[in-house]
Amino acid sequence: MTDDLATLQAETEAALAQAADLRALDAVRVGVLGKNGQLTALLKGLGGVPAEARKERGAALNRLKSALEGAIEARRVALDAAALEARLAAERLDVTLPPRPFPPAGPEQGAIHPIARTVEEIVAIFGAMGFALAEGPDIEGDWYNFSALNIPGHHPARQDHDTFYLPARAGANEARPVLRTHTSPVQIRTMLDQAPPIRVIVPGRTWRADHDATHSPMFHQVEGLVIDRGITLGHLKGCLIDFLRAFFGISDLPVRFRSSYFPFTEPSMEVDIGWNRKTGELGKGGDWLEILGSGMVHPKVLANCGIDPREWQGFAFGMGIERITMLKHGIPDLRPFYESDVRWLRHYGAPVLSPATLAEGV
Repeated sequence: MTDDLATLQAETEAALAQAADLRALDAVRVGVLGKNGQLTALLKGLGGVPAEARKERGAALNRLKSALEGAIEARRVALDAAALEARLAAERLDVTLPPRPFPPAGPEQGAIHPIARTVEEIVAIFGAMGFALAEGPDIEGDWYNFSALNIPGHHPARQDHDTFYLPARAGANEARPVLRTHTSPVQIRTMLDQAPPIRVIVPGRTWRADHDATHSPMFHQVEGLVIDRGITLGHLKGCLIDFLRAFFGISDLPVRFRSSYFPFTEPSMEVDIGWNRKTGELGKGGDWLEILGSGMVHPKVLANCGIDPREWQGFAFGMGIERITMLKHGIPDLRPFYESDVRWLRHYGAPVLSPATLAEGV
């Protein structure tokens, strides 16, 4: 390689090393390889080189062009990486730092989410009645979620547009598992694992294909189950009336039971509470608001769990936790429950250190 080409390469590499950003890099590229660049001018001047030296000169120029193009691209990659690192450093958020005890706006405290607080209150109230807390998996088999509960194959709850089904396990002959549509499978598991008498309360997450201002694909539900000898509708009514009056803090809250139908209870009843349709005030006015479903456990459900329905009887009930939370706190829309808006949480949340003492009212 001739001295002028070696000098051009050295000068170009030095300029590339000094290029601090992509704009400076492009200026170096244009000065060497652009339309009027130094190397471009040498390539255009090949015609004036003597014939015996033209081949060697052309090969040297092409080698230099390839070397400089590689050096420019390598510098571009390095500058891009440096720019990305600088941006990441500038936008970095250290989530491990502890919160400020006294932010500029003044003292700030956390809050218990309304759903979590409602679960605490429900467990406290039913705990005072002698109920134990039961839990189960969120992903359930078809038998636990449907068949054991006397829900036939043609029931709408088994349709794809109502239920979130998961892929079947490879090589398995069983039905596809589902995200549980209610916490009732925990009742089935409890009756299979525990001999009567049984008294459990089952709060937890559930899923259904529904979404609007008052419904969410994921929501929370609480169910109760009592199995014993001599259980009647009177026990069910007394239990629910005491719970509703304690939870809403209204000692004379009107409660009404209406006949209904559920596959897993017989007889079945919807439960309404008194309210004012115009003002939304609970316990006032002459209107009724449906709030939960209940009934005596169906004999087939007991038999499916190995419990003799001729000896044992029981009742069950279920309600949406979000629904009763919205009613208690006057929350008009379900969606903010899951939007993680700290302002909303501060407004509707409960103080961290405040205990759920509603059990005292039972």
